[in-house]
Amino acid sequence: MIVRASESQHWYDRDGNPAYSVIAKNGIPRPTTLRDARKLNLVPSVTTVLSCASKPALEAWKLNQMMLACLTLPQVEGESEEAFISRIVKDSKEQAKQAAERGTTIHGALESFFEGIYLADFMQYQTGVDKAVLESFGTPEWSTEKSFCHELGFGGKVDLHSKSGNGIVIDFKTKEFTDPNKVEAWDDQLMQLCAYRVGLGIPNARCANVFVSVTDPGLVKVIEWSDDEMKKGWIMFQSLLNYWQAKNNHR
Repeated sequence: MIVRASESQHWYDRDGNPAYSVIAKNGIPRPTTLRDARKLNLVPSVTTVLSCASKPALEAWKLNQMMLACLTLPQVEGESEEAFISRIVKDSKEQAKQAAERGTTIHGALESFFEGIYLADFMQYQTGVDKAVLESFGTPEWSTEKSFCHELGFGGKVDLHSKSGNGIVIDFKTKEFTDPNKVEAWDDQLMQLCAYRVGLGIPNARCANVFVSVTDPGLVKVIEWSDDEMKKGWIMFQSLLNYWQAKNNHR
């Protein structure tokens, strides 16, 4: 299995190379910080920029995890309310961590598939996505895990894209669902794709989120954004980028 890093809270150098870590004074790699980025002239990832905006769907999911923890974790006799609440919060965060790790693993399997690597343990996910992408976009020449840096001061790494025609940009999203008709895409997902296509130098590319069910492996929902939505999303992303750069005093 090929291990791939999540893009969240990551940095890129001006040539578009990932700069996720730096060597600490003790010689051991550690995560790159904003202070490091200023010193090394690095740019934030698209998802780092987007983190300064609220994400209603994510916050609702986190709240649901908190409520589930409340329902499934009984209070221990003699345990204080503060200790009980702390245990609930810890449990809900562990569920979120596991979900993020699962999503990263499935992302890696899907990207591996488009590189010609078939993984028996993830075959249902791979074949489901292959069928959905084929029906929506045909068989262009795909590239995976392409990183970039844009002159406006942001970078990223793209799940899947093609420069055939005007281009195609795809971002995979893992999600719990059994009814694809109930799957919705959100503004932060739109802005992410807008930034990716500009960053890749294919500003008129077709863009889609490919939602992959972790509840029903093989079930996939493709949501392609319209040209008008993409234009709006790019304006929104630029506004967040300007805010992030001003707030952090880093361009």
